[in-house]
Amino acid sequence: MNKTDFKKISDYIWEIPKSYRDDMRVPARVFVNEKLAGDLFKDRSLEQLVNVATLPGIQKWALAMPDIHEGYGFPIGGVAAFDVKNGVISPGGIGYDINCGVRLIKTPVTYQEIKTKIPELATHLYNEVPSGVGRGGRLKLVNKELDEVLLKGVDKMVESGYATEDDKKHCESLGRLTDAEPDLVSKTAKDRGRDQLGTIGSGNHFVEVQRVDEIFDKEAAKALGLFENQVTIMVHCGSRGLGHQNATDYIRIMMSAMPKYGIQLPDPELACAPYSSPEGQNYWKSMTACANFAWANRQFITWEIREAWRKTFGSPSTSSGYKSAEELKLIYDVAHNLAKLEEYGGQKVVVHRKGATRAFPPEHPETPELYKKVGQPVLIPGSMGTASYVLVGQPGAMEFAFGSSCHGAGRVMSRTRAKRQVRGSVLKEELEKQGIAVRSGSLSGLAEEAPIAYKDVEEVVNVVHNAGLAKKVARLKPVAVIKG
Repeated sequence: MNKTDFKKISDYIWEIPKSYRDDMRVPARVFVNEKLAGDLFKDRSLEQLVNVATLPGIQKWALAMPDIHEGYGFPIGGVAAFDVKNGVISPGGIGYDINCGVRLIKTPVTYQEIKTKIPELATHLYNEVPSGVGRGGRLKLVNKELDEVLLKGVDKMVESGYATEDDKKHCESLGRLTDAEPDLVSKTAKDRGRDQLGTIGSGNHFVEVQRVDEIFDKEAAKALGLFENQVTIMVHCGSRGLGHQNATDYIRIMMSAMPKYGIQLPDPELACAPYSSPEGQNYWKSMTACANFAWANRQFITWEIREAWRKTFGSPSTSSGYKSAEELKLIYDVAHNLAKLEEYGGQKVVVHRKGATRAFPPEHPETPELYKKVGQPVLIPGSMGTASYVLVGQPGAMEFAFGSSCHGAGRVMSRTRAKRQVRGSVLKEELEKQGIAVRSGSLSGLAEEAPIAYKDVEEVVNVVHNAGLAKKVARLKPVAVIKG
């Protein structure tokens, strides 16, 4: 495939027409600009997107966001909607880390007020939030407790004193999907997850302390409670080993089930079953349980962040009350590896978002009440040393992208190649010269996430903004990074 195979719909939408391959049921579209277009041909992601366009029941287009790169089955940055009656559900279209997502916490202080305490805060965050491959946390849940987390998500955290009702109101779907059935999650998956609540794992997951570097939309920033030089804290992680195992379990089940439904695929990694079938429904209900676990995980991490804040600044007093941990408020928590039941043009569909987030516009029924006038917050983290962005959903997302936006900068370099090109110790030194405190359990893991391994987040965000999917509100710059 090359550039001549594309039809340019607009400056920010390129299309591979349905005629490109006989088995395509719909066209494949990519949100991209000329500068990012060169990255499209460096891996198999476009081939994967065309393969998605062949799946039964797919509606309108197979879509890819500007952070597109190669994944398992679906490209990362992929979005596809399937009719609930005749369409399929595919674990590869959701991802192994079910409900991997991002949350943003605002503080009441400016960077200048606490600048000298940032290294200490970074150390406390690293100590409070366990990280690393397979690393467990302070809780080890017995079967009944784990099932309650899988069933209730953030509601269970509220009951247990690790969340407030205000936290819950600021989560996508209020931090809980109601179709969850914990019994459909295997014992193996549960055993992998029972001690991982409140942990970030490894890879590109992080806790990051940031400062608001620039405000682009004052009205929206005010609605979100953001102001210039404000300190914020961003969390990126998901369902850990539990979600990964659940995906593994159901990919195997669906591979066995496909012959029964006469489903033939160009790539077995797209393994799927009709959404309405027993296998499809079992996966759906187990996936939603894993999603609830992920929301609870990010919420428990929020509790740990508040603990780290207390250890850094002490208890509130007359002179330091502005540093109270209770004043750390959640702006929003958004999922980016999930399938949701949604309605477009009067038709109910199962929207798969893999490395893509919701971007619902103002006045949408599922846009949180506090943000109804400006749109749902969209959180797009960059890479270490670069910026992250806060945006709000726009009507164009509903018109062109099933209410979706991208989820990050997107990789352009494999982890192996990044480790060959970057020394973790040198990267750490460079970041600290920029005034970024780094706390990491692995220098090689740090090298995997080097900024050169990612696309230019400024370009990615500009595509999202200019295509009308989401509007830029604020840019955040890192001042401390905590990695596995």
